[in-house]
Amino acid sequence: MTLSERNIFLKTGIFFCIAVILLIIAASFLTVPIYPEIEENSQRPDYYFQFFTGMIIGNNYYAVHTALVLAAVFSLVGMILIHAFFERTPTPEILYIAFFALSLSLEALRLFLPLDFVFNFPSFYLRITTKVLLFVRFFGVFSLFTAGLCAAGLDVQKARNAIFIIIVAALVITLGVPIDVHSWDTGFNMTSGYITTFRLIELVVFITTMVSFFIAAKTRDSKEYINVAIGVSLTLIGRNILLGTDNWIGCGLGISLLSFGTLFLCSKVHKIYLWL
Repeated sequence: MTLSERNIFLKTGIFFCIAVILLIIAASFLTVPIYPEIEENSQRPDYYFQFFTGMIIGNNYYAVHTALVLAAVFSLVGMILIHAFFERTPTPEILYIAFFALSLSLEALRLFLPLDFVFNFPSFYLRITTKVLLFVRFFGVFSLFTAGLCAAGLDVQKARNAIFIIIVAALVITLGVPIDVHSWDTGFNMTSGYITTFRLIELVVFITTMVSFFIAAKTRDSKEYINVAIGVSLTLIGRNILLGTDNWIGCGLGISLLSFGTLFLCSKVHKIYLWL
């Protein structure tokens, strides 16, 4: 992918994020007023951080809604900053970091659940929406993983092949997942199968991504890649918290780690290529 093609994608992504935020604003007028009327649900999100906070803090649908808004705003600001600082810098890793940032905007699909209380959608739409959401989540994680492979020496001339492989891998994982449209958790996630397997996949990808950046630090003789690895770890931890919380503590901590980690890793990547 050429520099001009990448910049076109970044600009398109910015407009896409703006459209998503506008849709969230429109949906908010319908969903926010009904949160007090939504039935109590004892099923909490199945995420690591939520396991601890969920035992001492009750769920709050306004916190979940805020988390979705912050995820979309993060995507927009992230895409704008990436375009501003890397517009003229041929950095192979940044394309996949941008994919990751863009994927967070589609967490807005979770609003289909509260909207279902308003419009009573056919179950088919809820099932498809959940499938798309799972695909986007894995696409984002695999994109950050691919950024690590680029740093470690992946042939950057084969970017289209790498993107195709990411898409296929995410599709293979999500297409066969059973979805229970009659069961949902307090984070607006429909119940899906193989949750333990998904968590294991995410953990393996997390560890492998860290290893890839440490390898890059060794092979390229640049300690800045160690800082990039630290930024990636903070980013993924923040993402995990933000996506899997149903309370205000997780919402605040998640967006803070996600934003700081992404800003930190992008600044270090920019520093690496600034002198090339």
